[in-house]
Amino acid sequence: MDGALIVDKPSGPSSHDVVAVARRVLQTRQVGHAGTLDPLATGVLVLLVGRATRLSQFIVHDEKEYLAGIRLGVVTATYDAEGISGNSQLPIPNSQLPTPNSQLDQIGNWELGVGSLENVLDGFRGTFPQKPPPFSAKKIAGRPAYAHARADRVVEMKAIPVTVKQLERLPSVDPSLVQLRVVVSAGFYVRSLAHDLGQRLGCGAHLESLRRTRSGPFAVDAAVPFHELVAGAPRLIGVNDLLSNMPAVTLSEEELKLASHGNAIGQRQVSGEAAGLDMTERVRLLGPGGNLVAIARPGPDALLHPQVVLV
Repeated sequence: MDGALIVDKPSGPSSHDVVAVARRVLQTRQVGHAGTLDPLATGVLVLLVGRATRLSQFIVHDEKEYLAGIRLGVVTATYDAEGISGNSQLPIPNSQLPTPNSQLDQIGNWELGVGSLENVLDGFRGTFPQKPPPFSAKKIAGRPAYAHARADRVVEMKAIPVTVKQLERLPSVDPSLVQLRVVVSAGFYVRSLAHDLGQRLGCGAHLESLRRTRSGPFAVDAAVPFHELVAGAPRLIGVNDLLSNMPAVTLSEEELKLASHGNAIGQRQVSGEAAGLDMTERVRLLGPGGNLVAIARPGPDALLHPQVVLV
């Protein structure tokens, strides 16, 4: 059993919990996810099954789309609503941030001043450095950042470049709740966006809700509800339907034998399909019957070098 399972994760279970359910239902240990979701978050969780797990490196870097609810006026150590319970404590390095709820009465007037919400949001469009949350899986000195945070050790989180391709403010009847739709690069933390937005506004903020509506080409409309997965009704997407946005060439029987053993394929050997390929991209190698057999990388030697072989 090989392919992808797109699950609509509810709030509560972790991504690992969903993987565990899929392993039980599909009766295989060979299940992994291509991009985690926090327990608080809901929406698209891409699970890879069987040989498709070898394709994770090509899927995990897909752009993501989210609907985010950001609560102004309340700062939490985890940068999200889970920190309100007080189970996770971490010193807030910026002592200028207000205490929770201290400026809620002023939030409704933010758009009237020079530092309006729209102007501040504009600073989060495009490419910029972003620090991951202290409660995250980012490795610091070989350990996840959350392990240091839970031990009350303050560590320096290094900023990494991220890209916000689209950021749209959605209507909200609650002046202290900012609703956003964002399309972002892989590695982007919406929790950090919420926290940083609160810092720039001067009132503090945290992520109250998050729903991933798309991961690469996989939209939530096509996802399996979690309760259906629990009930044993998965709907698998075949390996051949993955990475459809990646250019492809079809191999002859002789070329298939070469590729299946990891040997490079001469681009001149491959049919005219290769002529229009961007030689900086990875390429799907398809068998004579159209089945996906390998992912190759074009080299400066004018050869297609298999990186991942599925047969």
